[in-house]
This record gives sequence, structure tokens and C-alpha cells, in this order.
Amino acid sequence: MTHPPKGLHGQAVEELGRRIIRGDYPPGSVVDPVKFETELGVSKTVVREAMRVLASKGLLESKQKRGTTIRPRADWNLLDSDLLRWQGSSDPTDGFLEDLAEVRAIVEPAGARLAATRRTASDLDAMRHALDAMAAAGADADAMVEADLAFHRALLDAAHNELLSRMEVVIEAGLRVRDRIVHGARHFSDSIPVHQELLDAVEAGDPDAAVTAVESLLAQASHDLAAVREGTDGGDGDDVVTDTLPKETP
Repeated sequence: MTHPPKGLHGQAVEELGRRIIRGDYPPGSVVDPVKFETELGVSKTVVREAMRVLASKGLLESKQKRGTTIRPRADWNLLDSDLLRWQGSSDPTDGFLEDLAEVRAIVEPAGARLAATRRTASDLDAMRHALDAMAAAGADADAMVEADLAFHRALLDAAHNELLSRMEVVIEAGLRVRDRIVHGARHFSDSIPVHQELLDAVEAGDPDAAVTAVESLLAQASHDLAAVREGTDGGDGDDVVTDTLPKETP
């Protein structure tokens, strides 16, 4: 599970990263650290450390005589959990949503198939616990999202493939974006029955049934998202970060 970093340094990383992701500074443009210090109300050290973090994610590069510039999108570490979250947290494009849906459609059926043959008792317990939490969430959208994430994380872990489990960052990004839009618009189907079908198939050791169940779940998710985006706007703006950070104390 990913969370925004805390403290002035973390907030500076968040704000500058979001600005780059949404295109405030086009690739190849020169960034001015002094301007950031003034706009964000933070020290030179905070900005320098934030830019170092963003450089490690492939967003920035520094060269002598050219200063610090925005790198081409092809160089960005798009599977980085922060980049995925920044792309989906404000106003995700249709292309980004489609990319996430396609990756989920590739990864989760494969994960479900493996989980049905490799799951352990503790894996099943984790899935049951998450499903119970979904049922208990009721109208609490935040609790529902966290429980949904826990279920899908447990499903991938049940495949017992370390690399597949690391795809959690993409699945989480897809779920968070979809759930923020759909639950924000109060327009969604009851997904607990199909989650239960998936759990039952995994517990029964039936790979084909597990794949069918997860494909039904993904289809339901896509339908709900399309219904919202074609009609009522589900965005509530809660994830937008302000341009000014708290002032540093001496």
C-alpha cells in the first residue's frame, strides 16, 4: 500500500512530482530551484532533496551548463508507485485508465489461475478477512477501497510468485483510480458476490472458475467506471495538493 510521504521534504516531492506529471513543465524545459523555494515556502535544502528524489524516478536530470531539466516521458519510471498515484489522483486521462485496465486484465486472471493451485490456508484467510472487511465497510468508501485493495493484494500473493506480487503497485493504482471515481459518484454495483465467487474458486482449487470470476469482476468494474465517466463526474478533488506548503520552523 502506498501513502504520500510526510514532512516538508515529502510534500515538496508530492507537489513537484504532480506538477511534472500533469504537464506544467514540458519535457526538455529547465526548472528553477529558486522559484520552487519561493512558491513552496521551503528551504533550498528541501527543494534540492525533492529534486534528487524526482531524478531517481526518471523525471529530472541535471547537466553542467544546462541546469536541471524535465526528462522525456519515455525515461520516466512509470511503474513507480508514486508516479502511478500522481497520474491517477487528480484528473486521469482516458488513455491512462485504459492502460491500467489492460494491465489488470493481463495480470489478475493469471494471478487467479496460479492462486487456485498454489494458495495456502493463510492466503485464504487473508482473502476472507478482506472480503469480510468489504462487507463491513457499508457506505464508508475509504474503508471499502482499502478492503478491496487488501483482497486483490492477497489474491496476487496467493500465486506465490514474487515478481507477480510486485505488480501490486499497478493493481493498486487501477483500483484506487476506479474506486475514487465510482464511489465518489455513488454509482457502483455490489461487487461482494463476484469477489465471493472468486474466493470460492480459489479455495476449491479450480483455476478456470477463478479466471472466469476475476474476468467478471473486471468487466463489472469497467462497466461502473464507464457509466460514471459518460454521465456524472465522479471526481471530488480531495486528492489535489495545494501549491503552498507549510512554512519551515527555525
